[in-house]
Amino acid sequence: MVTKKQLAESLAGVPLFNRCTKRDLRTIARHVEVATIEAGTDVVTQGEAGETFFLVLTGELEVVQDGQQTKVLGPNDHFGELALLDPAPRSATVTTLAEAELAVLSVRMFRVLLRDMPQISAGMLGSLAAQLRTARDLS
Repeated sequence: MVTKKQLAESLAGVPLFNRCTKRDLRTIARHVEVATIEAGTDVVTQGEAGETFFLVLTGELEVVQDGQQTKVLGPNDHFGELALLDPAPRSATVTTLAEAELAVLSVRMFRVLLRDMPQISAGMLGSLAAQLRTARDLS
């Protein structure tokens, strides 16, 4: 079982949270749930509304977009962060290949965190700006 300290350290590797302070990350980690998902389970389905962010703690998950496998996710990989910011349909289906332990943050809890801790907004906005800048420079 992962500790909240380990979870906070893992969250630091997520671009959306990488400019948050260690204290902010520990607070976020306290509000994240950990779920164990059986092998062969669709965690998210392409085209469905998204409202949850996931961080892989253990196991492997397959990402399929438009019927084609695009990648395999493992520990410290993440998906669904855009669902915290925009309720657009999921862009891929993610299925567990083996039993997996996932850290789960719902959009509802995310909004509570933003309301109660407005300082994390600045870190996340800085992270988003850096990602947009990188994406622009690559195109």
